[in-house]
Amino acid sequence: MANKYYTPDGFTDQLPGVCAFKRELETRLRNLFMLNGYEEIETPGIEYLDVYKNFVAEENLYKFTDTKGRLLCTRFDGTIPAARFAAGSSEALPLRLSYIENMFRMGQVGGGKQAGFTQAGIELLGATGSASDAEVIAIAIKSALETGITDLQVSVGQIGFFAGLVRQMGLSEDDAAEVKDAIANMNSVIIENLDISDEDKKTLLMLTETSGTYDAIDSFMPRVTDEGAIKALENLKEILDILDGYGFLKYVTVDLGLMEDARYYTGVVFKGYTYEVGFPIIGGGRYDNISKTFGADLSAVGFSISLTLAITALMRQDKFTPVAGAQVIVGGDFAIAAATAETLRSEGTAAVLDTTGMTEDELNEYAEKKGIATVMYMNGGEA
Repeated sequence: MANKYYTPDGFTDQLPGVCAFKRELETRLRNLFMLNGYEEIETPGIEYLDVYKNFVAEENLYKFTDTKGRLLCTRFDGTIPAARFAAGSSEALPLRLSYIENMFRMGQVGGGKQAGFTQAGIELLGATGSASDAEVIAIAIKSALETGITDLQVSVGQIGFFAGLVRQMGLSEDDAAEVKDAIANMNSVIIENLDISDEDKKTLLMLTETSGTYDAIDSFMPRVTDEGAIKALENLKEILDILDGYGFLKYVTVDLGLMEDARYYTGVVFKGYTYEVGFPIIGGGRYDNISKTFGADLSAVGFSISLTLAITALMRQDKFTPVAGAQVIVGGDFAIAAATAETLRSEGTAAVLDTTGMTEDELNEYAEKKGIATVMYMNGGEA
């Protein structure tokens, strides 16, 4: 069968009820971001490849050229375009930006993931400190709750902590990369085979085993001597204090084995999970170096939530109800039906006007198929 009847792998149409629900969530998140002082921007769906190449593997980008042969790519995320935008902005700092846009990622399909998906997020640029980190994490949690996700777990780590351990233990770049892989894959054998002290091995193995909140931080504090690692732990404690004040600590777990791409993140990192999807629906962290690529030096922290994954989770959790369309259909005498439909619309009721001349029986049958609750068949001025 011809490809014109299908969408490309990783892309899908949104059914009317799902699309309406998604738009409703977008409205809720726009309002949330606005109430917290984050102003919406809209970046191009197409960027120069150079914008992303230092932070994203090229095989994950949809690439093509313009008429002059320059390499372009589709928008991979909202953070890097926001950093590009902020670097050229003359607005007062700190700068609070938000976005709700479609993203495109090559080869990332399955388990609810799509190559094309909608992502909402915020970026706080020109702001440092634990209070800024905590604000972004708090809004991330609020965002998930706004979508209807209530079973939420947010894992929080710190890139600076592992970097400090690497310095403290004198690990080579290759050894550090192996340890990161070992921690990600829960592979203790690699760590056991390192040429470091038994105590250092125990510290690294704790990264695969330890979780909690303050207790997780306290278990590492006596084992750390590197100043950067100590500051990273203090940063996490301060974040927990603020989130506790917001009433959000119940959603948070400290995971010092959470180590995202260090080319991208420089401090706190976090991921938000819910059940019935195999990927985090929320991701974020501090990225103080990205704006330097665009000629500015702006400390920054942000997060994004995948609306596509959130809706998938809600569907699988039986918490999703498609947003209904029109609940009234009006037919019969066309002039009277048209006037009645307009009156209903002026009162805020969505109404379909039959323009095909259906009989009353046909109108009732159509309404039943479409899930329209009320049928008004106008006959000589009466319904």
